Amino acid sequence: MATEITLIEKLQENVDALKASVAGLESQVNELMDLEKGEMTAAAVTESSHIGLTLFVFALAIFLGVELITKVPSQLHTPLMSGSNAISGITIVGAVIALQNLPQGNVMIPIIGFLAVVTASINVVGGYLVTDRMLGMFKSKKGGE
Repeated sequence: MATEITLIEKLQENVDALKASVAGLESQVNELMDLEKGEMTAAAVTESSHIGLTLFVFALAIFLGVELITKVPSQLHTPLMSGSNAISGITIVGAVIALQNLPQGNVMIPIIGFLAVVTASINVVGGYLVTDRMLGMFKSKKGGE
């Protein structure tokens, strides 16, 4: 009987230790959940600050582009146009690759991607036509004229 009482006491001690462990784990889980809620609100604040930063960079790029283009001499427009056409060609390749891996369920993403491909294609074709015409002005005329 004494051994049974000792076993029951040990079992009760083990149960009490398990209860304490469960209580400790529960408090840790609650702390993690509170921390996650705080991080989610911080992520939402960070998301809105990214939009402001993006708009600021976009406005800065517009002003910088206008200033840069007005300062370029006319002799450099043809080589710069050829370079920008090459960049638009890279944009087309990137847009086509991005259109191959679309997330399901959003209709606007393929529409915007298609418009990006069409716009970049128009830019490339038009740019090369204008560049060809500008370079044609420097070719010598046949017949000695």
